[in-house]
Amino acid sequence: MHCTLERLTLPLAQPGSTIVLTSHPLSGFESGLVLGSDLPASVPVGSRLAPPGHMAWLQILGFFWAPGSNRTPGFWVGVEMTLENSMLPCKVEISKTGFSLAWVTLSDSGAAGKREDTSGPQIPEMISQHLTLCLTQGFLLKDEASSLRSLLTHLALQESFDLIITTGGTGVAPRDITAEVTDSLITKRLPGFEQAMMKASLAVTPHAMISRAVVGILGTSLIINLPGSPKGVRENLSPVLPALRHTLDKIHGDPTDCG
Repeated sequence: MHCTLERLTLPLAQPGSTIVLTSHPLSGFESGLVLGSDLPASVPVGSRLAPPGHMAWLQILGFFWAPGSNRTPGFWVGVEMTLENSMLPCKVEISKTGFSLAWVTLSDSGAAGKREDTSGPQIPEMISQHLTLCLTQGFLLKDEASSLRSLLTHLALQESFDLIITTGGTGVAPRDITAEVTDSLITKRLPGFEQAMMKASLAVTPHAMISRAVVGILGTSLIINLPGSPKGVRENLSPVLPALRHTLDKIHGDPTDCG
């Protein structure tokens, strides 16, 4: 996949900065890159933009719809090399190596700043031991169904994260809504993952039987619900780690036999 970077709307883009990438200048977004054509469709987060035969200049970090009646799409991009207007226009290749991971912590007290999230940050640490990750992003939400539904839909269907893992909200408390929201969105459920997690957790505590964690597919994203405690994250994620790569490959269309 290719596109042409036409010009910068700022004098210089420094490595480590985040700017916007759009098909034409946007009001209110002064720090950005403008393409010479419409944005390519279905560019997943984690993709990198590089001139042929060169190191990557940019990485796609997120997708957004610009405010206004025209509903203009755009990307948040991370700058990996110093860019100047003298380097543009330039044709770049869009490619992706590795997997993108989003983790979402559901916690009323955490979202209110009353408790540190120690569960979510464990997830990329564990996943990175089994998968090459090109991008990781974390989110902290209240236990609210509408917010979680909107975020999961955006992460899966607009940003095309490979793996989305939630922590919290899988029990039977009044505000535990993660399982219901996930089940209402996925198009394929993976009971084998759920059974493996339940078996591993029951070996540690009988309280595990109240977990309602759901695992399934939305778009090309694998969504996994985990409990909210750090201990629960470790116990439930560990048994499914060996199956992640094969599952993600199949979701993305790997035609090889499952022997």
